[in-house]
Amino acid sequence: MLALLGFLIIGVFLFLIMTNRLSVLIALVLVPTVFALIGGFGLEMGDMMLEGIIKVAPTGIMIVFAVLYFGLMIDTGLFKPMISKMLRLVKGDPLKVVVGTAIVTMLVSLDGDGASTFMITITALLPLYKRLKMNPLILSGVVALGAGVMNLAPWGGPTARAMTTFNADSSQLFNPVIPAMIAGIVWVLASAFWLGKKERQRLGVIELEEHVQGFTEHAAALEAKGPRLFWFNLALTILLLIALIKVWLPLPILFIVAFAIALLVNYPNPEEQQKRLLSHANNVLIVSTMIFAAGIFTGILTGTKMIDGMASAMVSIIPESLASYLPVLVAVTSMPLSLVFTPDAYYFGVLPIISQTASNFGIDPIEIGRAAILGQMTTGFPLSPLTASTFILVGLAGVNLGDHQRFIFKWAFGTTIVMTIVALITGAITI
Repeated sequence: MLALLGFLIIGVFLFLIMTNRLSVLIALVLVPTVFALIGGFGLEMGDMMLEGIIKVAPTGIMIVFAVLYFGLMIDTGLFKPMISKMLRLVKGDPLKVVVGTAIVTMLVSLDGDGASTFMITITALLPLYKRLKMNPLILSGVVALGAGVMNLAPWGGPTARAMTTFNADSSQLFNPVIPAMIAGIVWVLASAFWLGKKERQRLGVIELEEHVQGFTEHAAALEAKGPRLFWFNLALTILLLIALIKVWLPLPILFIVAFAIALLVNYPNPEEQQKRLLSHANNVLIVSTMIFAAGIFTGILTGTKMIDGMASAMVSIIPESLASYLPVLVAVTSMPLSLVFTPDAYYFGVLPIISQTASNFGIDPIEIGRAAILGQMTTGFPLSPLTASTFILVGLAGVNLGDHQRFIFKWAFGTTIVMTIVALITGAITI
C-alpha cells in the first residue's frame, strides 16, 4: 500500500508539472498531501511536513542570500568586463557560446558542489545569453549536462554515498568507471555542439562589433567610475568562492555575511539598499518558496515510509531470469530514478537491497554501486525536483522546471546510456 501511494505521488506529480497542469509549487505541496490523507496519515502529516521543511531550511536560506548576492554583483557591473571579453572571443557565434558553457560548467564542477556550480555559471553566463537572445533552456540544459557528468567524481555526493554503502574506496568503485566518465564528457560536448549548431541556425552568427564596443566602453566606464568598488567586489566574490569550497563557515552564513558586506559597501544609503532588495524580490520569492514546498514533498515521502516501500517493491519484482542483467538494469534506470528517490533514499535505502539481491545471484555487489553512479543523482540530479540545487538552476536561469525537464531529459539520459555501454565494454559492469 505504501509503495503504491509513493509511486502514485511521483507519477501524478511528474504528470502534472510536465503537462503544465499545475505549477511546481502547488504540485509539490498538494499532491503528497492528498495521498497522505488517503493513506490515513492525517494526524501525523503536520509533523512530517515540518520535519521536511526544517531539513531544507538551511538550503533555503542559503539560496535566498545567494540570489541576492549574485544579483547585487550583476547590478554593480562586476561581470560586465568578463562578458565583454567573452563576446569578443565567441564573436556572436551561439555554437561557440554553448560549447563554452559546457566546458566552463565542467571546470567549475570540479569542486563537487552542484549548488555553487549553478550559481557561478548561470550568474556569469546568463547576461551573455540574453545579449545574444539565445534560448535560456539551452543554458540551463547544458549546465545540467556538464554538472551531471562531473558529479561522478569521488568527492561528489552520489559516489561518496555509494562508497559508504559498500565500504569501498574510490579505487574499487570509481576508478573502473573513469573510461565511462570520459565517454560521458565527450557526449556532453557533442550534445552542446549539436544544440549550439541548432541555435546558430536559428539566430545566425550575430554581428556584435558595435555592440561589443559599446558594451566594453560601458564596462570600462563602470570600472573607471568606481575602480575601488570593482576590485573590492571581485576580491569579495573570490574570497566567498574560496570560503564556499573550503567550508570555512556554514554556507548560509557565508552568503548572509557576504551579502550584508557587499550591500553596505556598494550602496551605503539605506533607501538605495531597500531598492536593491526589492529589485530582486521576485527571484528570491520564486526560488525560496519552491525549496520549502520541496521540503513538504520529501518530508511526507520519508515520514510515511513510502520511500522504503517503493525500494522494497522495486527489488521484489525482479525475476530470477533477469538477475544477471541487474547491473545493466540498475545503470539504465539510475538516471530516471533520480526523479523518484532522493540520494540518501536511493544509496542508503534502495541500493543495499539491490546489492544484496545481486550477491545472492553471485554478482559482485560493487558492480551495482558502479552502475548506480552512472545516473542516480549524477546525470539525473539537475533535473530532479527532490534536490534543492535543481531549483537554484532553474530559478537563476529563469526557466520553468517542467520545460527544463522536457528539454534536456533525453540528452541527460543519453549520457547515462553512453556511459553504460562503455562501462560494459571496459568491464566496469558485466552481464
